[in-house]
Amino acid sequence: MNDMSQTPSLKVMIVDDEADMRASIAQWMELSGFVPVLRENAAEALSGIDSDFPGIVISDVRMPGIDGLELLSRLQARDQGLPVIMITGHGDVAMAVEAMRMGAYDFVEKPFDPNRLTDLASRALTARRLTLDNRLLRRELSDGSLLLRRLVGDSPPMLRLREEILDFAQADTHVVVWGETGAGKSLVARALHACGPRQGKPFIKLNCAAHEPEELAALFFGQPGALEVPVIHQVGGGTLCLTEVASMPTTLQARLVELLQSRDAASDRSASPRIVTLTEEPLADAQSDGRLRADLFFRLSAMELTVPPLRERGEDVLLLFERFARQFAEEYGCEPPELSASDAAFLLQSHWPGNVRQLQNLAERAVLQARRSDGAMANLALVAEPQDTVTAGAPRPLRDHVDAFEKMLIQSALRRHRGTMSAVMEELALPRRTLNEKMAKYGLSRSDYL
Repeated sequence: MNDMSQTPSLKVMIVDDEADMRASIAQWMELSGFVPVLRENAAEALSGIDSDFPGIVISDVRMPGIDGLELLSRLQARDQGLPVIMITGHGDVAMAVEAMRMGAYDFVEKPFDPNRLTDLASRALTARRLTLDNRLLRRELSDGSLLLRRLVGDSPPMLRLREEILDFAQADTHVVVWGETGAGKSLVARALHACGPRQGKPFIKLNCAAHEPEELAALFFGQPGALEVPVIHQVGGGTLCLTEVASMPTTLQARLVELLQSRDAASDRSASPRIVTLTEEPLADAQSDGRLRADLFFRLSAMELTVPPLRERGEDVLLLFERFARQFAEEYGCEPPELSASDAAFLLQSHWPGNVRQLQNLAERAVLQARRSDGAMANLALVAEPQDTVTAGAPRPLRDHVDAFEKMLIQSALRRHRGTMSAVMEELALPRRTLNEKMAKYGLSRSDYL
């Protein structure tokens, strides 16, 4: 039988007018780890399927009323990415061929081998999950509110950053996003694009240091006889995100200045690209030592955003760790590790030279370690970076550590119990009044967890 651990949340809708056939297929699917959903006819199936249906369809071809081929046609009209497996009668070769021509994922012929059907269903569900994941990613990359929610944190620097993103996104001038490695500069650039009037237009990211000068010039502006459309034309009125801009040859920098000058002189600047520059060093340093032309520097740095390093974000580190741990635990099919007081203190005291990316890596290692230890997480210091690189942060008072750990425990309990206060009170052994007072102290609202 097939291991369906990779697709536990996806459904298999079984459409067949014969009750015995529906029941037998459903029984085999359930034994194989699937979640069967039974429908007696095509009309019932259509009423429960939209473009984001979380699963696949297995349908008989010969049914009264709307037959299987018509059902396939209507499902394809709703969502061409929905896998539909057809069950044909013995000798119905023509119908099977027609179903494949219309876009069916595959077919089985009666009497069929149940193992073949479950194998097809397993592969179809994997394809469906990939389709849904890609759609979600595309929505996130075009939805500013979703991207802002991915900038997790309640610390003052993060609150200020989200406000600045919303403000800067409405402006039409170029922006420099400065921050340390792993701090989230690319996410900020995409949020700037998605929160403003250029949403829905192209977003193209280009690393200027990853190409030879001639190749970079061809990528930017094209070359005679080349079939490739230059990046400047591809991005149009969208956003061009540049990294390592100081590594560009000065001749190419001069051409870029000319382009920006013509853009600024145009009556409709929205038809020309907005440039967001990502940098780990102040661009002023690159300009002062001659690597970046002064005229290009002043045009690119009309506005500047600073992404705060993780060590300056206080309790955000606990929120981020918990989120990453839950994500990796779901991916690996285990429970997320529970932080102890010493674990929380370690996270809060660490310097995090690799910032959010380093914390994400640590969370994955912690989940894997907890899985090997039957869910009990060992000291996080054992799976972190060397102590001389992660514990150089400024010391924090004991009260801060206690408050941060207490807030994290209440948040975790609220999330686990989906805002059910009686369950939270029982888990934390707190009376209702005390819990209410602590939630008010830490700015927690039950409604956020319902």
